[in-house]
Amino acid sequence: MEQWVRQELEKTDLGDPRRTNRFMKIVSNLSNKPESSVPEASGTWAETKATYDFWDSPYIKPAQLRKGHVDATVERIKNHQIVLAIQDTTELNYTTHKAVKGVGYLDSKYASGLKVHSTLAATTEGLPLGIIDQYVWARAPKSLGKAAKRSQKSTEEKESQRWLDALKNTLYIIPNSQKVVTIADREADFYDLFACANREKADFLIRATQNRCLEFSSNHLKAEMELVEPQATMTVELKRNPTRPSRVATLTIRYKTLTIQPPKNRAKQEKLSPLELQVILVRESSAPSEAEAIEWWLLTTLPITCIEDVTTYVSWYSYRWLIERYHYVLKSGCGIEKLQLETAERLEMALATYSIVAWRLLYITHLARSAPDASCEIMLSHREWQALYATIYHKSYPHSSPPTLGEAVGWIAKFGGFLGRKHDGFPGVKTLWRGLRRLDDIMTGWLLFNQLKTT
Repeated sequence: MEQWVRQELEKTDLGDPRRTNRFMKIVSNLSNKPESSVPEASGTWAETKATYDFWDSPYIKPAQLRKGHVDATVERIKNHQIVLAIQDTTELNYTTHKAVKGVGYLDSKYASGLKVHSTLAATTEGLPLGIIDQYVWARAPKSLGKAAKRSQKSTEEKESQRWLDALKNTLYIIPNSQKVVTIADREADFYDLFACANREKADFLIRATQNRCLEFSSNHLKAEMELVEPQATMTVELKRNPTRPSRVATLTIRYKTLTIQPPKNRAKQEKLSPLELQVILVRESSAPSEAEAIEWWLLTTLPITCIEDVTTYVSWYSYRWLIERYHYVLKSGCGIEKLQLETAERLEMALATYSIVAWRLLYITHLARSAPDASCEIMLSHREWQALYATIYHKSYPHSSPPTLGEAVGWIAKFGGFLGRKHDGFPGVKTLWRGLRRLDDIMTGWLLFNQLKTT
């Protein structure tokens, strides 16, 4: 079993040591071949059946599977004074799996599956530390088509409540000695989340979409910010997504402290108070002709004392894409939407398992960039990196100390199709998960070869 699995899940308690060991074995199998099907990753029919039986166990809940990883994440968080808690929602689409029970409709009423809201902890340098909160639900079919009555419901009755719950859970889980900044995209731009953070004395950095009314001004928020002259410029690296390639963008920055008015379409209006926020307007000054220019309207409770504070916060917001990459690894790397399981309960058990595998892939990819000179034994066993080097170079490793993490990840990525040319930059998570699958096959042959040598 992988050493990192035992370390990551050492605090996992499933009520029986045999269950805990089985869970660790499943995570180890799936992490070695993340792109493979469950039978292929498991290796044998006995291991495959044990995995499916585990996900079907009535004695284990998904929260128990996540608990050990959350505890390990909190330990990593303790090494950082400031941590970014990045929230986002995604869909797991099982429309083509007609036999699955317990799923609900998705944003398209013709699609069915599960909704997943996750909170990913990251450092202020963009290193993903782990999942600290995850909520899974299926929309009830009886609520389909009732969006017109949505405005009549309280936040507690809406899906919006998940943002507030995740913020509270984050603050409960992370020690008070650490400063937490909640980061989210435009879906989180609603007054109740701001007010909740204000009550909890929590900081947030959220991309705005609503053009809000202001106290002390006849202008709305966007018109007021247009009156502010640009105060700085900065460059950020924009990561690739389905709508754009990666590029370096030059951004102009404006900022101002504004007080937003509470919503006026609520009962008990007298209980809602105006909120003072920092507003940051970020615009790309010269986007490529074929690309959509970046424009971020950011709302935050973080203090601004100088322009360096603002550029720091913009950099922090740019790491929001990490949770999109996490969801991408879950779906494209781990194939969570391809699982042929019969119930939503089993799918959530599988999700809780694959969530650890997906985080680990993302973590190693970024750790190799931020700490390339660290020992590769953070990731690989002695035998694994020996087999890796021998396969790449057709000879034994010539040095006494292990290769660096950057070197080892580069070698694994070559198995996944990474060319490693000067202009190719760092390997991505996709080439890493493909390379790990090859490495697992190589290790099987390596162990067999060394076993035959001793007989």
